[in-house]
Amino acid sequence: METMNEQEKIANYKLMLAQAKALFADERNALANLANASALLKTALPRSVFAGFYLFDGRELILGPFQGVVSCVHIALGKGVCGESAQKRQTLIVEDVTKHANYISCDSAAKSEIVVPMVVDGQLVGVLDLDSSELADYDAIDQTYLERFVALLLEKTDWNFDMFGVKN
Repeated sequence: METMNEQEKIANYKLMLAQAKALFADERNALANLANASALLKTALPRSVFAGFYLFDGRELILGPFQGVVSCVHIALGKGVCGESAQKRQTLIVEDVTKHANYISCDSAAKSEIVVPMVVDGQLVGVLDLDSSELADYDAIDQTYLERFVALLLEKTDWNFDMFGVKN
């Protein structure tokens, strides 16, 4: 499969961010924005076998809107790449999921993964999770633009924490 050069990758992400701004411009509902965000990511990143969200309910991560095959529903903080990213509140990139000691296999087609934590006013909301069918598919460019994508999503969305079972 052809790989994109850095300029193409950046241009693709800039287009995706412009599309996200338009998608979220007049919509603040969390469920609607998460659903559209996962569809946009899956379309913009065609090697993705999973593009979606795990939402924090105050105890664990629960599967949220996504594009892909049936997936794991419950992920404990610290477990798997998603749980580790959520617990550390930092983006994690795994070049080869078979070599990551803390990996949870939900889809055998996944070869590499990037997870971006979602934090609003110091409170964990969840994580953005992307799995690719290619090894080492994610890098610093992906991290930069996916963190910008998450920041835009967080800014343009009303986060009703009760919706996720979290009591403030």
